[in-house]
Amino acid sequence: MLDPSSSEEESDGIVEEESKEVMAPQAGSRISPSRTSESSGGLQPGSRGSSARPSSPSPSAVSEHEKEEVEKLHREEEERKKKLQLYVFVMRCIAYPFNAKQPTDMARRQQKITKQQLQTVKDRFESFLKGDTQIVADEAFINAVQSYYEVFLKSDRVAKMVQMGGFSALDCREVFKRHIEKRVRSLPEIDGLSKETVLSSWMAKFDTIYRGDEDPRKAQQRMTASAASELILSKDQLYEMFQQILGIKKFEHQLLYQACQLDNLDEQAAQIRRELDGRLQMADQIARAGKFPKFVSKEMEAMYIEELKSSVNQLMANLESVPVSKGGEFKLQKLKKGHNTSIIDMGQEDENQLSKSDVVLSFTLEVVIMEVQGLKSLAPNRIVYCTMEVEGGEKLQTDQAEASKPTWGTQGDFTTTHPLPGVKVKLFTESTGVLALEDKELGRVVLHPTPNSPKAAELHKMTLTKACPDHDLKIKLAVRMDKPQNMKHCGYLWAFGKNVWKRWKKRFFVLVQVSQYTFAMCSYREKKAEPQELLQLDGYTVDYTDPQPGLDGGRAFFNAVKGGEGDTVIFASDDEQDRILWVQAMYRATGQSHKPVPPTQVQKLNSKGGASAQMDAPISQFCKYGHADRAQKHGMDEFISANPCSFDHAQLFEMVQHLTLEHRINDSFASLGWFSPGQVFVLDEYCARNGVRGCHRHLCYLGDLLGRSDTGAMIDPTLLHYSFAFCASHVHGNRPDGLGTVAVEEKERFEEIKERLRVLLENQIVNFRYCFPFGRPEGALKATLSLLERVLMKDIVTPVPPEEVKGVIRKCLEQAAEINYQRIKEYATAEGKRREMYEHPVYCLASQVMDLTIQNAGQVATPAKKLEDTIRLAELVIEVLQQNEDHHAEAAVQSTGDQSQGKEQAFAWWTDLMVEHAEHFLSLYAVDMDAALEIQSPESWDSFPLFQLLNDFLRLDYHLCNGKFHKHLQDLYAPLVVRYVDLMETSIAQSIHRGFEREGWEPVKSLTSNLPNVNLPNVNLQIPKVPNLPAALPVSGLSVNLPQMPSFSTPSWMAAIYDSDNGSGTSEDLFWKLDALQTFIRDLHWPEEEFAKHLDNRIKTMSSDMIENCVKRTRMAFESKLTKSSRSTDFRIPLSICTMFNVMVDAKDQSAKLCAMEMGSEKQKHSEIDERIESSVKEMISLLVAKFVAILESVLAKISRYDEGTLFSSFLSFTKPGMDVADGYVTFVRHSQDILRDKVNEEVYIERLFDQWYTGTMDLLGRWLTERMDQQLHVYQLKILIRIVKKKYRDFRLQGVLDSTLNSKMYETVRTRLTVEEASASVREGGMQGISMKDSDEEDEEDD
Repeated sequence: MLDPSSSEEESDGIVEEESKEVMAPQAGSRISPSRTSESSGGLQPGSRGSSARPSSPSPSAVSEHEKEEVEKLHREEEERKKKLQLYVFVMRCIAYPFNAKQPTDMARRQQKITKQQLQTVKDRFESFLKGDTQIVADEAFINAVQSYYEVFLKSDRVAKMVQMGGFSALDCREVFKRHIEKRVRSLPEIDGLSKETVLSSWMAKFDTIYRGDEDPRKAQQRMTASAASELILSKDQLYEMFQQILGIKKFEHQLLYQACQLDNLDEQAAQIRRELDGRLQMADQIARAGKFPKFVSKEMEAMYIEELKSSVNQLMANLESVPVSKGGEFKLQKLKKGHNTSIIDMGQEDENQLSKSDVVLSFTLEVVIMEVQGLKSLAPNRIVYCTMEVEGGEKLQTDQAEASKPTWGTQGDFTTTHPLPGVKVKLFTESTGVLALEDKELGRVVLHPTPNSPKAAELHKMTLTKACPDHDLKIKLAVRMDKPQNMKHCGYLWAFGKNVWKRWKKRFFVLVQVSQYTFAMCSYREKKAEPQELLQLDGYTVDYTDPQPGLDGGRAFFNAVKGGEGDTVIFASDDEQDRILWVQAMYRATGQSHKPVPPTQVQKLNSKGGASAQMDAPISQFCKYGHADRAQKHGMDEFISANPCSFDHAQLFEMVQHLTLEHRINDSFASLGWFSPGQVFVLDEYCARNGVRGCHRHLCYLGDLLGRSDTGAMIDPTLLHYSFAFCASHVHGNRPDGLGTVAVEEKERFEEIKERLRVLLENQIVNFRYCFPFGRPEGALKATLSLLERVLMKDIVTPVPPEEVKGVIRKCLEQAAEINYQRIKEYATAEGKRREMYEHPVYCLASQVMDLTIQNAGQVATPAKKLEDTIRLAELVIEVLQQNEDHHAEAAVQSTGDQSQGKEQAFAWWTDLMVEHAEHFLSLYAVDMDAALEIQSPESWDSFPLFQLLNDFLRLDYHLCNGKFHKHLQDLYAPLVVRYVDLMETSIAQSIHRGFEREGWEPVKSLTSNLPNVNLPNVNLQIPKVPNLPAALPVSGLSVNLPQMPSFSTPSWMAAIYDSDNGSGTSEDLFWKLDALQTFIRDLHWPEEEFAKHLDNRIKTMSSDMIENCVKRTRMAFESKLTKSSRSTDFRIPLSICTMFNVMVDAKDQSAKLCAMEMGSEKQKHSEIDERIESSVKEMISLLVAKFVAILESVLAKISRYDEGTLFSSFLSFTKPGMDVADGYVTFVRHSQDILRDKVNEEVYIERLFDQWYTGTMDLLGRWLTERMDQQLHVYQLKILIRIVKKKYRDFRLQGVLDSTLNSKMYETVRTRLTVEEASASVREGGMQGISMKDSDEEDEEDD
């Protein structure tokens, strides 16, 4: 961008070229600040453009189309001129602001995400989910990203937010952060790893995925640059921005910039002073003519004039507070109101007068000594040097140099307060005399520079001393005297006045700016810091004049006349150019409305017929020749010379604000309607400088924002609230700065805006899920509610009753429920059709393409399909309600910034209204749910997953639990649950009866091998674990067709519960059904406590009865099995016996699980079933032990035939029997022990059985020996008994029978008898052939 700049010396030192043509408004053609009609276009009436307009075509020669084209070109030309004129005003605001600053406390706006960028983000997250990235993540994070991708990124609401221009990368990040916070909080605690660390890690991974392969440093640099452009803008950047906003071309800007002298701060300050003076005159004109805008009250007309003058006074004060220079040592005076005395307090006139001490100037001088010429009398090797000083200051010295080459180039810097300082430069040579105390001065030169003196080095002839024999000694010096910023012009003038400068003589004058409204013409003498005399220019008007007779000296005359008093001061310069520069400088200082025109330009204007325009000659006459010519050539002069007070700035501002908002909405930031700091600065400056009413500004702003919102742009409701609050306080007369005037047009427009705003806000609340998707922008919903409450107020003081606000919002939320439900219903329908089309494609053979239209399929929804759709719809309903809770409940949360007690309670009712909204939303779903359940078969239980899905959500919601819909759901399903339990109880009872009748008591190797495997319905829910009900089971002689329950594959939890594979089929089926039924009832999580307790008690009582029946049937089957078994040693314990024991074990375990209840009677019931099981186990052990004793009795019966004294004993003695009987018994015992130990699952039962078995058989042996106490045992009997006792003792000890049981009294009796009998037989028979009782109590390692 071009950076035009020109020094003040250059602008002051060039004579302006005469203007070729004056294009200015007619004198006195000012309009009131009230808005004019659109036809005026905001431009002054009677203004003429330099560019030729299209001539009106003849109707006979030009077609209608050509007429329209001509009119279009005419409108475009008028629009272009309007924008150019507007740009001139904007440029001046940017060039010299004195009211506003660029705000630095505005919230930073983020870069918006475009449609293409959103697609890129989606692709990056999809790549991560597919595993195409190198990012390492755990399953929990992947699930979170999957949910975020499906629910948020792929949502049509996000796409709409992108289209609305309100979606940024920060929104993406904040939504994900809120999305994962609940997930991370729900994770189990891990030692050494805090959840904050997990959250930070997940966010870092999210940033990596979001960024993709982009270099983070480049992104950071781009972010920093964009942030800087959002915070502060330079003047060049502001010029460029408004060129884009107003459609101004670069060369047009350059022309206007140079012609308006925007780089000349004095010219801009003078322009402001002229504008303010014009506004004061316009206020007086309005007051005299009585042409006031139409106000709501007649009394406001006088107040309106006071407002106009007060605003100008405020601007004057602001301008006065602007420092004249950054480091100037001058005193700021009290506020000067310009030459218009209508608002000056005349009683303070003396206080406003300047004194000589108030005008203080500070100059910087640079003195550079180059060389000395003509130094011939000194020896070449003599040392010379120079000194320099400014009178009243310090003295500086150059380096030493030889006389043959006296050059230095030394610079000395000085500061002085003398406008005509004396600069002394002396030349010295070192003294060679021994007694010389000082060096010899050869010559000196005294200069009196001014800021207008030449800056280049010049030769000056030195005044020689007697010690210098040279006659033509010259020194080359460069003296630069900088002009301070508060000195606007200086030079020699002739002057004569009545009160000052009473003698016509030539003096050195300086035009000094003391403050923005105070200037003084000061005359100075040499070497004096204070002016000799001064003239304060307040109220004076400067103009060119003819030479005055009787005044000798000076060629070009001009004067300064004070209006009303007739005080005139005549000035004269020595040349025309100097006069023009003085008049230009004084014209800027006086702030006068009359524009002096040099006589030469007036002559040219008169020759061209433009004499009448002398009083309003364009400002561009003071520009450089080239810029004035270029401006006039391109038709810019009319825009530069236009009087700002003649325009309707209200209309012009409405236009520039509209165009600025359009530019802001379309830029790369998610602004939500907020202007950038630079735009706010320019608009604020424009309003203050041109008197645009604040209410009008905000009404226009509100209208533009509402228009943008209607077209789909996302607007921050907080911004709407700010502007509306300002307008409301103004219209209702409750402004913070006091009562102000209210125009009828403002009030009418406010009411129109208020109604539009109310409709918009209600519509946003109705569509809150789509206007504020996922709670973005943050806090927008709360701000919308607050604004609606403000809009509903009748005035600014009286608050609206809360019930009225609640009523409006309640109505909106009712409509929102209907809209939201209708949309998700349409979405579910469309989703179901897509799924149906993919599942049932029909191919069109003619076109060889897939026809996805389903024909003759799905036209009539089956009950199962209807239920499936209802379940899917329930999932969407729950998702909507959860999102409402997560993202739209912030309106009920008090922010830390709200301080007032009323504000704290403002939206406490929002939660209640959202609960009503949710209930209404659910009631709409209830209609479809009831219709779907009504067509379900009464013998079908497939609808239970729907209850579980809805109930699991509702019971955990504090507000919806046991609400209207929840109670309706319970009432709907309570009879179904009761009927299901009744049928299940009947089914289980029948299965026990039939199962035990057909029970083979074989151990079940695989529990699920007997269960049918039927495909589940395609519902992505956890189906309740419900066992099958067999069909057509006889109940009390009746044939009842029970409904077929859904069948299931092997559940994953089953193996963990039932590790045993030795139970019977009937018992395992029973226990599984009871457990599944209880699990089903428990997973229902019935919310009503009494009914839930009733179900639990009933199920446990039923389980207790069923288990007791199972135990009783098992005990009976056990006894029957033993009764039918053999009594010899060939008996082998069948697996059915072990299975029955295991059934008892499982029954005991399951009773503790299925029958445990806490209350008294139920607990007693549980104790009874435990006692029943324990009693049955004891009986079974006793029966089995009795069986084992009977087998031993049969063995003893065989060897009883060898009793002494019997008939057969003598015969059997000759047979020499072997040990087969003993070996057979020992084998039986060992086999029985191994079977029981291996197949029975309860160790306690085995130990108890072995103890009783050992004790019973040992008692039998003792009794048998006791009966033969008087008889001597046969050798064969003795060998058999020794082998049996010895092996029995050893085997039972190996099985873990305790020593106290093994070494019982009966065992000791038997052992003693057998030992005595062994000793007797050894004496009698001569030996026992290796069979002995000696090692029966030791470990016998031989394998018999």
